[in-house]
Amino acid sequence: MPPAAPSPILRRRRLGTELRRLRETAGLTGDQVIERIGWASASKLSRLENGRSRPDPQDVRDLLDLYRADPGQRDDLLTITQEAGDMRGWLRNYPVMTQQQRGFAELEAGCVEISEYNPVLVPGLLQTPGYARVRIASAREVDQAAGEPEATEDVDTEVRARLARQSLLTRAPDAPRYTAVLEEPALVGRAGPPDVLREQLIQLCELAMLPNVMLHVLPRDTRLGDWYLPPTAFSLYRFADPQDPETLAIEGGFLNVMSTEVKALNRYKVVFEWLCTTALSASDSLSWLIQATGRLPDAVTPPMAAYGPATAPAQRRRHPGHLTER
Repeated sequence: MPPAAPSPILRRRRLGTELRRLRETAGLTGDQVIERIGWASASKLSRLENGRSRPDPQDVRDLLDLYRADPGQRDDLLTITQEAGDMRGWLRNYPVMTQQQRGFAELEAGCVEISEYNPVLVPGLLQTPGYARVRIASAREVDQAAGEPEATEDVDTEVRARLARQSLLTRAPDAPRYTAVLEEPALVGRAGPPDVLREQLIQLCELAMLPNVMLHVLPRDTRLGDWYLPPTAFSLYRFADPQDPETLAIEGGFLNVMSTEVKALNRYKVVFEWLCTTALSASDSLSWLIQATGRLPDAVTPPMAAYGPATAPAQRRRHPGHLTER
């Protein structure tokens, strides 16, 4: 089960931000710090402040001494330093993890709130093994056609890594509040074969009844504001530690962008609020999902083993016409 604590990568970013703030408060330039501490590499401080390297505890102590950090700051930042260096320990919390899934897992760890919108796909935290397999395998066909190097992890491993992230939603007692706006095209038609879509819709019905999960369906004919169209899929992350900056992830299919820039975050927060207000309510969305399951063409649903291990909610699957509150 993923840990409640933030990932080491998030800790590195937080440490870098705090060290930069202390340096600026002390009125020192980067070159002055390098000279006074006697570091051989001029880029060492830059890597630390930008969260791009594993921090050495002694290096951090030297900086805290130079900046004359008070005892409270010192203790807090040395604790963060220790957490920032334990990548191997953090990864042990996942039964399997890949490089592709790690970036998202690092953002999700330590979150108290996750908000997601995708105009064409079901977000990864909600996908069934079958839906995830279709998504990953089809993306690899594009890479192959474009002459990209073959992926180091097979599709089965990548699917299991994506599913490993999903226990975040059922983590007790501190599962994050999760809200997603799902566009109708992501749930029907070209998104996958009928049996895969049916299984995905059933799982969405079950997930929608979790106390920390709120799903909103946006029907295809719904007008948003003055004909506004969100330009891309995106996710917003808010963390348990209020000092950790909120993060925006913009998903572009073949290129993802992460940002903590406040102006960008505020714009996407406004868009997400518009989406939630315009989409069906949580209860109406559940009704829509149940009805959509019945509208799919008849197809024999393959055994779950054909797609990989089931997620925790899927293990309690039942026909959506008989769903009850739990």
